[in-house]
Amino acid sequence: MSEIEIRLKRIYEPEGKDDGFRILVDRLWPRGLKRREAAVDLWLREIAPTTELRKWFNHDPYKWDEFLEDYNFQLNRNEKVSSELIDLIKIHKKVSLLYAAKDEKFNHAVALKGYLDRYL
Repeated sequence: MSEIEIRLKRIYEPEGKDDGFRILVDRLWPRGLKRREAAVDLWLREIAPTTELRKWFNHDPYKWDEFLEDYNFQLNRNEKVSSELIDLIKIHKKVSLLYAAKDEKFNHAVALKGYLDRYL
């Protein structure tokens, strides 16, 4: 079986030939970006944290550990993770999780990738 590769990429960066299958994992469509420019293969908004959790966290590094715990709890109960996302990753092998956040270290895509790395 070939190796699975999950990458993180800001949606505002140009599409790359090594991106693989491109999945937007934000609940909201990125500001100022037209759909045809985004080169998104799938928008899986249901994978993102709930609006309440996202607003509470607000990319605050001091809330990161609690955010991870709460988001992992949500992911464990999210049917889209087990029924769609995991299957897509296994099929495509190379996937880029796209996000709009400016903070490249403390955002839900980083948390999601960590969750998937442990799961897979």
